[in-house]
Amino acid sequence: MAVVDKVQAESSTRHEQGRAQPQNWSGTYRRIAKWLDVLSMLMAGVIAFVLRFPGVPTELNAPYVGLTVVLPVVWLPTLMLCRAYQPRYIGVGYEEFHRVLRAGFILTATVAILAYATKTEVARGYVVMALPLGTFLALVARYRLRKWLHKKRWNGQCMRRVVAVGHRTSVADLIRLLRKKRYHGMDIAAVCLPPALASGDDAVAEVEGVPVMGDFSQAAAVADRIGADSVAVLACPEMDGVALRRLAWQIERNDVELVVAPALMDVTGPRISIRPVSGLPLLHVEHPELDGGRKIFKGLFDRTAALGGLVLLSPLLLIVALLIKMTSAGPVMFRQTRVGRGGREFTVLKFRTMVQDAEARKVELMAANENDGVLFKIREDPRITRVGRWLRRYSLDELPQLFNVARGEMSLVGPRPPLPEEVAQYGGDVYRRLVVKPGLTGLWQVSGRSDLSWEESVRLDLRYVDNWTLAMDLQIMWKTWSAVFRGSGAY
Repeated sequence: MAVVDKVQAESSTRHEQGRAQPQNWSGTYRRIAKWLDVLSMLMAGVIAFVLRFPGVPTELNAPYVGLTVVLPVVWLPTLMLCRAYQPRYIGVGYEEFHRVLRAGFILTATVAILAYATKTEVARGYVVMALPLGTFLALVARYRLRKWLHKKRWNGQCMRRVVAVGHRTSVADLIRLLRKKRYHGMDIAAVCLPPALASGDDAVAEVEGVPVMGDFSQAAAVADRIGADSVAVLACPEMDGVALRRLAWQIERNDVELVVAPALMDVTGPRISIRPVSGLPLLHVEHPELDGGRKIFKGLFDRTAALGGLVLLSPLLLIVALLIKMTSAGPVMFRQTRVGRGGREFTVLKFRTMVQDAEARKVELMAANENDGVLFKIREDPRITRVGRWLRRYSLDELPQLFNVARGEMSLVGPRPPLPEEVAQYGGDVYRRLVVKPGLTGLWQVSGRSDLSWEESVRLDLRYVDNWTLAMDLQIMWKTWSAVFRGSGAY
């Protein structure tokens, strides 16, 4: 009893000291998501009913009228069962959408099994239309809701207050990263440094403008004081297993999330699993799947999609070719040697966007290079034609690379295809970009394009190589459309 009394007294003391209340925007977000999910399934049921039973009196299809009303009612608890409203999945990542898809599959399977078990005659056309359409509409609604949230976050709203715990350099890197990518919704509100830097003669008052409010042992108290939603612990030897467990115990009373950044960076997804060995949880890191069945399927998908794209886009390709021919002297196509998988060279095809003697004039412009690495980029390159600048803005100049994809020299998604002179300047780790085929688009395309530094471009390419999946490829292709339409980072 004495131990229980001590814990209760400690907990009440912490609340009496006054905890700043966290924002309740996530509750509002989830309520909106629930209404959108219900409306999506209701709309899908109505559409399926109208299409399946056109011209039939409603009284003759009363069971399906009832089913149309019941579907949204059972859809909501199915989503809850799949944890589609968990706050940690809000705003970033594919997990939120994955759980909606799982809920749609479970509901469809449940309806089919119940109909079979009870020998109930159900119009298959109605079910086949209603449930997949309802799932699709819910995904679209969630996507639009996420875009609304990202817009709010860029304006500094709907953010999660975070206490960063770690060494000064790593904390500063995290603060700069989250300020650059505010859509993640994490706002570092306070910092806890090692005791030597948190107090004493060498104390640091702030890191990147964020106040230092304590040392490692005071992280829970600091989170209480500012009403933090999360405590982010960066890789440091002082925060070992015992210290992390103690911190988790301290912050669980207020439902504060604990986020730990492992020392092994840029390894995600199915490559990571936790397996207990003699009671000790070990983090297992699998090798990336660069060969095998998934690679064969990726190759087939790339070539099929490229051929289909060339057929569908042929009118646009013809119009662009005519514009180039009519507005500047020189060939329509620009051919250049690039380095592909395994270091093999190939000729990449692009629409010409520069004057005919652009390569010859490159030497005199080297002093104006705005890139900090081996790439050559100038924001206002005088060699670009008027039509070429428009083509580059919307990446239309890269459409002929679909021929390279169809020939098997490139993939739809992959690292940026480098020039031979760029490869000659590669360091040891950068060569890993060449273990997969280069891509028409990639993480570099959806993360800033030419605005990225050389180091950031390399880091994104290596992350793709180490973690690629078919789901990641589809996600990157989806994001490519918005990146292209925005036109940011293209020059």
